[in-house]
Amino acid sequence: MTVLVLAGTREGREIAAGLAARSIPVLASLAGRTRRPLAPGVPVRTGGFGGAQGFRETVAAQGITAVIDATHPFAEAIKARTARICAEDGLPHLVLRRPGWQPGPGDDWTRIAREADLAAHVPRGATVFLATGPQRIDAFTGLEGRRVLCRRIDPAPGPFPYENGDWVVARPPFSVQDETALFALLGVDVLAAKDSGGEDGRAKLDAARALGLKVVLLDRPPLPGNARVVETVEDTLDWAVHL
Repeated sequence: MTVLVLAGTREGREIAAGLAARSIPVLASLAGRTRRPLAPGVPVRTGGFGGAQGFRETVAAQGITAVIDATHPFAEAIKARTARICAEDGLPHLVLRRPGWQPGPGDDWTRIAREADLAAHVPRGATVFLATGPQRIDAFTGLEGRRVLCRRIDPAPGPFPYENGDWVVARPPFSVQDETALFALLGVDVLAAKDSGGEDGRAKLDAARALGLKVVLLDRPPLPGNARVVETVEDTLDWAVHL
């Protein structure tokens, strides 16, 4: 048995390492969107598959017998494609999707279904911090008259897409103290984030609570209807062990 782990998250790296520790052959796949990805400590392939045919070729060439999708909760396209191919080819397939975030006392959260819904929750003249990554920044329409800041890991290849705003280049992890100081320094009024879940990105939400900022949280896209889903690394490893 050789397991392909789509491993672009902390959980993905933990799964890859856990499989290796159990003497289960594993190949970890990273999308390669950042210039210095964190290696999971097992054999790694980097970059996209080049579509469904490329995915199937990798599966055949590497002798893959099962697939674990531990990609980001918002990696909608790769999740759908992987689920479809595995179903068509009879390949055991599991999705790890960590639980989403829930508000607590002192939080001021609003949830939206689409990026375009953000503008209705950001008053004109306000500063909004997009902690959503740069991939779909153009989908946040209607933000004229607001100051827009967007965080990214690597330096931008081009100019900022909004007239009034800028990139904030920084590499995680970020502590609550880091985030609190940054938001105060930049004069942030509204924090926009994806409901990614997990501990790694929680600091920005805790900082927003400490500063009394409004948070607008983008809901997750739906999972493929035929996907088997677990929420923890432990349940994922248990599934793999009992294949």
